[in-house]
Amino acid sequence: MLVGQLGRALQEELFTRLAEQGHPQVRPRHGVVLAVLPASGARATELAQRSGQHKQIVGVIVDELERLGYVRREADPADRRAKLIVPTEAGLDEIDKARAILAQIERRHHRSLGDDAYRTFKATFEHVTRSQRDWRQ
Repeated sequence: MLVGQLGRALQEELFTRLAEQGHPQVRPRHGVVLAVLPASGARATELAQRSGQHKQIVGVIVDELERLGYVRREADPADRRAKLIVPTEAGLDEIDKARAILAQIERRHHRSLGDDAYRTFKATFEHVTRSQRDWRQ
């Protein structure tokens, strides 16, 4: 429950601040792709693997981002039959701003907890995340 509440609160701040900084049409679902999209681009299957989402979901999100002007599809130079999803200038701006906002949020929490407590929190959170990913083993 706490993880879900934290995620929603982080998203609310992130997307409110992104809207204030010129990206009002970007929604949390778009972050699934934008958060894992390299500047050089990637295939949809690679984005699906990186994000942990189904390829069909990624395809729908990429369609939306393309309509909004955040990504474009280009022929993959390694395989002309395949398409790369490449961020546009607006996409790169959104990605940079989102990363900066998230870094500010993390610094704020670090300051409020102090060095030792923050290090312990982060290590514990990473451990719980890894353990949960392995729940079937």
